[in-house]
Amino acid sequence: MKRFRSLGVATGAAQFASADILGRISTASRRPGAARPFDLILEPRSWPGPAAPDATDARFKIHVLDTMRAFEKRGVDAIVLPCFLSHTFIDELTTNVTVPVANIMTALSEHVRCTYPSARRGGARRDGARRDGARRIGVLTSAAIRANGLFERYFEAGQFDVCYPRNDTDFDCVTSAVFGTEGIRAGRLHGRPVELLRTACADLVAQGVDVIVPGLVEIGLVLRALGRIEVPLVDSNEVYARYVAAAQYTQPQRAFRLGVVGGIGPAATVDFMGKVVRNTPAARDQDHIRIMVEQNPQIPDRTAALLGRGDDPTLALYAACKTLEEGGADLIAIPCNTAHAFVERLQPALRVPIVNMLTCTADYLRETFPGLREVGVLATSGTLASRVYEQVLDARGLAQIAPSAAAQARLMNAIYGPRGAKAGHTSGECCDDLAAAVDDLVAQGVQVIVLACTELPLLLREPVLASPGGRVVRLVDPTDVLARRCVAYALGDSAARGTQAGCATPDAARPSQVQSAAG
Repeated sequence: MKRFRSLGVATGAAQFASADILGRISTASRRPGAARPFDLILEPRSWPGPAAPDATDARFKIHVLDTMRAFEKRGVDAIVLPCFLSHTFIDELTTNVTVPVANIMTALSEHVRCTYPSARRGGARRDGARRDGARRIGVLTSAAIRANGLFERYFEAGQFDVCYPRNDTDFDCVTSAVFGTEGIRAGRLHGRPVELLRTACADLVAQGVDVIVPGLVEIGLVLRALGRIEVPLVDSNEVYARYVAAAQYTQPQRAFRLGVVGGIGPAATVDFMGKVVRNTPAARDQDHIRIMVEQNPQIPDRTAALLGRGDDPTLALYAACKTLEEGGADLIAIPCNTAHAFVERLQPALRVPIVNMLTCTADYLRETFPGLREVGVLATSGTLASRVYEQVLDARGLAQIAPSAAAQARLMNAIYGPRGAKAGHTSGECCDDLAAAVDDLVAQGVQVIVLACTELPLLLREPVLASPGGRVVRLVDPTDVLARRCVAYALGDSAARGTQAGCATPDAARPSQVQSAAG
């Protein structure tokens, strides 16, 4: 059992009654079996809207999520949400936060199952029909929560028959008792609200329910005043308080997040993202991978730095990676070949693994062309000077073949020149210069060429070229290789994880921790 240290309390639309639950949590935390003592952190501001907001009110949803994310930034270990209305969109909330949320409906459904296992079966539903074999649960809640079907989702049909008080005269006893001008929300804990709730309970008893469950935390404030009811009446606030104190909730599952260091260069980043999308098996939008991009074109030029002509980009690259890490990325991709000369400096300071596109590309070459011995590499002069490709290829028994000095100069012009790819050009002079570099490698006898600068696939999109002499040359796109590896990692392909798959392992994490980061 995980034991939490701090709990953020997001009261949602139930500020008044939340104080009751907080007191009960404090008491429950001293009971045997409770988690160790914890701090309770209250939300900084309450819901400013109507007392009984609709479950579909976007303003209310945003208010609750903002509160939860503020707690997340403060580093709480879990979030307490003593508001039934907020649970009508609990899945939307948990999808967008990374900390556990203590679910009041889970607490109640588990309590009813354990405490009332032998409840009578069969009987009338709220529409007067009968369903044999189902335990009958009477629920006291608002019209908005009834319409949402919240209790039906947690007390499933076939096992439970959820019943509500009948409003024969279009007068809702429960909603009026809580939200009316003389209701519990207005501070009335005796008189009219209690009478209305007694009437609602009597109607549920007449329907033959086995147990009554309050579905508004405000009702917990007047349970004693209701007096004796012919069937068990669950104290929902107490059940939730004990559930919270016992720390029985778990970390929510969330979608894998791919972090991308973008802007180096900008067009190459867009190209990489397009290849991630194209390589993802998906039948709908929701099947695609969640991508976070830190697009920072102001990162100093990597080639200039490696050639001793520009500023060191290490800190800028690290800051981008750290932003992605803090944003919840499970994996980081850097679609820039030259930037990988700096990866070994970055990875030890990060908890999230960086996928090394160079080692991924070298692995792809070895697997796809098992008899290959020499590989042509079209890269920036900075990449060649750093020898990063040469080293990963050599480790796999492959020799790097680079263009001649004259051809390399034309290649750099194709990338960095005034009519080059980084200036937004994809035809004309830049393509002519690139073709000259390709011809130079072909003349040296290579049959496979790596487009080892992410701008080059923007100019050469075909995977196969026919040289003037009739020879066929295959082009390998590291951007596409990286995209495929990220997709495989996100989809849980174990072969795509860990150091053998081209992921640099953080010094602070063991391989098993790195694997679990993909969720």
